[in-house]
Amino acid sequence: MSFELIHKPTFTNQLLAIPKARVVQILEKTTILTENPSPHGSQKKKLHGYTGNVYRLRSGDYRVLYTYGDGWVSLLGVDDRKDIYRGDKLLAEDPDVPVSRIPDVHDILQLATAHDRARSHTPVRETEDLPLAMDENLLRHLQVPHEHFAALLECKTLDDLVEAEVPELVRERIFDAVSSPDYERVLEQPDLVTGDVSDLLRFKEGELLGFLLKLDPEQEKYVDWAVNASGPTLVKGGPGTGKSTVALYQTHSLVRSLRESGIEKPQVLFTTYTNALVAFSEQLLGRLLDRDRDLVTVRTADSLVVRIVASVDGQQDIADSQTLGATLKEALEKAAFDGKGLQKRAQRRTIEQLSPEYLLEEIGTVIEAREIVSLDEYLLAPRAGRRVGLNQTQRTAVWRVYEAFCRVLARRKLVTWQQVRRRAVEIVRDGEWEERFDGVIVDEAQDLDPTVLRLLVALCRTPNRLFITADANQSIYGNSFRWTDVHEDLKFRGRTGVLRSNHRSTREIGEAAQSYLRGDALDDPDEEQTYTLTGPKPAVRAVKAPYDESVLLARFLTGAAREFRLGIGACAVLAPTEGMGRSVAGGLTEMGIDALYMPGRDLDLEHKAVKVITLKSAKGLEFPVVALAGFVRGALPGVPKGVSAEELEEALARERRTMYVAMTRAMRALLVVTPAEKPPVLLSGFDHEHWNMGDGA
Repeated sequence: MSFELIHKPTFTNQLLAIPKARVVQILEKTTILTENPSPHGSQKKKLHGYTGNVYRLRSGDYRVLYTYGDGWVSLLGVDDRKDIYRGDKLLAEDPDVPVSRIPDVHDILQLATAHDRARSHTPVRETEDLPLAMDENLLRHLQVPHEHFAALLECKTLDDLVEAEVPELVRERIFDAVSSPDYERVLEQPDLVTGDVSDLLRFKEGELLGFLLKLDPEQEKYVDWAVNASGPTLVKGGPGTGKSTVALYQTHSLVRSLRESGIEKPQVLFTTYTNALVAFSEQLLGRLLDRDRDLVTVRTADSLVVRIVASVDGQQDIADSQTLGATLKEALEKAAFDGKGLQKRAQRRTIEQLSPEYLLEEIGTVIEAREIVSLDEYLLAPRAGRRVGLNQTQRTAVWRVYEAFCRVLARRKLVTWQQVRRRAVEIVRDGEWEERFDGVIVDEAQDLDPTVLRLLVALCRTPNRLFITADANQSIYGNSFRWTDVHEDLKFRGRTGVLRSNHRSTREIGEAAQSYLRGDALDDPDEEQTYTLTGPKPAVRAVKAPYDESVLLARFLTGAAREFRLGIGACAVLAPTEGMGRSVAGGLTEMGIDALYMPGRDLDLEHKAVKVITLKSAKGLEFPVVALAGFVRGALPGVPKGVSAEELEEALARERRTMYVAMTRAMRALLVVTPAEKPPVLLSGFDHEHWNMGDGA
């Protein structure tokens, strides 16, 4: 039996630090594992003291650490450090940092006392020296870009390395090379496809830039699953289950299949929801597709919408939220309600009972997004996801406001996003846009308007080459709908897959977020989700003032970064609004923490500072350490006051889904900071079973 060779990032990081002559010897020995990785004599032995099954292979003075399973061998690390040997037996060493991953967040999250505040704003530094000094020769072996040499050569302690202004991949490589890894954590790293052993030597010599992610069996099942389908396919799954990864591999599979069918240069469209995800997807597709990269167009659906409409109608002036509010106000004054005195007053009272925000949502997400063309159609239309029931009189009133709203917009030469999307569908449907794609991949479809989904269906030459990923419970903008209400071709019977293994977050974070959302979920899971990672319970802490929050965040972020051997740039703080986010970033800066607020359009994931972004901008992203904060710094958006119980319930359900999405961006450590005095109802629902509530909870 031949075993497939895969590896962890730590293995290749350590391999780079070893002289080439020794690497050749090590790789020759490694081929033995592909034939039989079982322990045998003194050459292959099982190590004791690890939770997982860890083995070592001898190769001269070096030891290759590995684990194996049914048909595969995973290379964990390669080391020659003498201090991990005792006699002739390799023992499980004590890790440099506790394996417990912030086992008691209480110590890190303890609020500063008045004495603490007077003493210092700056978090305490650790002064443990680096186990192995760095020099230019080592940095060259590790393929560190020369521009980072100066910052790294100044590092003398572990804290220096944590704080060095270098990319995270460089920092991880240095940590693995100069200190002994915690192999409990290495086991939790993603698996990479090694391919031929010679590829490891090519990587060592700089000829190969990296390795592709190894899919798990559940994910692999859906990569080629849809290629020969009789209709469109849908893959659902919770946060961290790898829907987007499957979509990327599906793109590669689709290109290959189309070429095999005789299409020499197929054109495939890959759409995702945010600009940040476009850049991320382009990078990964470049590695997957190599020379076929030009065959795939990657963009947000809305950027395609704008391009289509501009080609026929010219550039559009899309109204912002403030302008929409002013436009609606004028429309309310000019709306021509039906009937006479009493009937008109009844319709006006109906409108007055709805907040402006709710009216704009009704116009945008129900009337425009579903292409409703008449009052009669609106009176019969299902309003899935809308909890405020509207009878015939009320719907008539809303329609008259909608008509006035459109007239005011037209006079001001403005349009809404929903109108532009609707217009794009009309242009494609009427044949005024001829470009079509041989295949269309729609990633994260749950927040797309029905009009956008109709557009993407129309742009795909045949329905069986349409591949969609979605998770209804990550919907933060849109509302629920039935797929067949969008388009008659969107019938997924027999072609719907469900991913259940979470590879991003720890079990504790995933289950805590799910417990918070419970009751406001849009889509019940078909089966309990499974997790590959474990860690501490996420924490909830209450603060009285913004200063207290800044102190708390500084301690949490620096402590967690040190614990996980990360730079501070691997941490993110998610805030409700831009104003709150800027305030949080300013507070952290005062504490001596390098932090920067980043608007979604300017998000720079490579920046060295703590990323402070809004809750909604974080969609589709992931960070090892996450804090949800800023709630003590102002009123929450999206939760109207003085409205009906039904409207409030709908708004809260939507905002709780936003919180859920934000929570599930965290991979290893999560903190939610709430106001100590009069916390809003949105920040309730944290149970002691799943959340570390601290003292006094």
